[in-house]
Amino acid sequence: MAGTALPIKRWWIILPVAFITYSLAYLDRANYGFAAAAGIDHDLGISRATSSLLGSLFFLGYFFFQIPGGMYAERRSVRRLIFFSLIAWGGLAALTGVVSSVPMLMAVRFGLGIVEAAVMPCMLVYVSNWFVKRERSRANTIFLLGNPATILWMSVVSGYLVQSWGWRAMFIAQGLPAVLWAFVWIAVVRDRPSQVNWLTSEEKTALENTLADEQKDLAPVKNYREAFKTLAVWKLAGVLFFQSLGFYGFLLWLPSILRHGATLSMVNTGWLSAVPYFGAVVCMLPVAWMSDRMQNRKLFVAVPLAIAAVSFFALYFVGPANFWLSFALLTLAGIAMYVVFPPFFSIAPEVLPRTVAGGALALINSVGALGSFLGSYAVGYLTGLTGDPASSYLFMGGALIVAVALASSVRRAHAASSLPLAASSAR
Repeated sequence: MAGTALPIKRWWIILPVAFITYSLAYLDRANYGFAAAAGIDHDLGISRATSSLLGSLFFLGYFFFQIPGGMYAERRSVRRLIFFSLIAWGGLAALTGVVSSVPMLMAVRFGLGIVEAAVMPCMLVYVSNWFVKRERSRANTIFLLGNPATILWMSVVSGYLVQSWGWRAMFIAQGLPAVLWAFVWIAVVRDRPSQVNWLTSEEKTALENTLADEQKDLAPVKNYREAFKTLAVWKLAGVLFFQSLGFYGFLLWLPSILRHGATLSMVNTGWLSAVPYFGAVVCMLPVAWMSDRMQNRKLFVAVPLAIAAVSFFALYFVGPANFWLSFALLTLAGIAMYVVFPPFFSIAPEVLPRTVAGGALALINSVGALGSFLGSYAVGYLTGLTGDPASSYLFMGGALIVAVALASSVRRAHAASSLPLAASSAR
């Protein structure tokens, strides 16, 4: 079935909706960094240690509810779960703009993590229901571009919003669109090809047969318990954990790092913060295309992570004396960490059957969320404790080196093997 012509219209109907949905989920993950740089700590009387906790608390809620969300998406419906999640996270994100105390802010940030926990596994299950192996990395890229693309414009807009109306208006303005989008989502989205009327019977059959044929090469996995014992799953979880230590430390605290290195207005901070995300938008699709063409996922995960690690170590030695060189290295690190996502999230559906891949992806992403929590907390704490981000660079670079080692060791199981992992490569 490798040469079967599959309907092109999937790319124009499925992926734009997934892109917008994932984009909206990223607004409230990154805009807290702008609120921190704009004085939310002063306004609410937040200490440095508490500020680091608040920035990362989102990921704690995210960690606990990944697996239930992934299992529900796989066994029941991505469509229904994301509909209710959109309404909940839009409302909580807007509520962040009216909080009046630290406990209230903590509750909102934790709640946001809970209601957004299902987004990533849902999107990955959704894409795997509609796109086959030879196109999956590119398909993943389209919706994953919602991450850097959103932060690209959010960085600029947040700078203006904060400078003109303050951080409260920023949270409210960036939360409400998710509520409105929920009703577009529920009207447009269907979980599987068999449920739509814009594909012909022949197109549905060709797509479903191709997806089914891909499963024949995989070793059978009876249930989630067996999938969760698979070594490949825990190696992938480890990759995302250590990658997230660096990635979310960078993502959440970039505005504060930039303001430390130079005297910048919030608008200029916003423009400079957008540069790494613009680079990511430009580079993600070519990397995904090469990953699909070569069918070598590990190469396009390990090499960019190594580049990001070297960039962070170089930042430590450059120091704050040369702002523009430091900024260039930060940009390179940010781009390199972003481009690994499409090939990385293409690995799990290629090493596990579809019956358990959604739950496994949720487990992998939940462990990654724990890394996000620790990374965003540690970078904020270290930077606040030492007064500069130098120690944070060492922390992020070291974590990425571990991620490189784990990514290089992942193997794929074939149907002929009865072991969780065979000796062949996860390509």
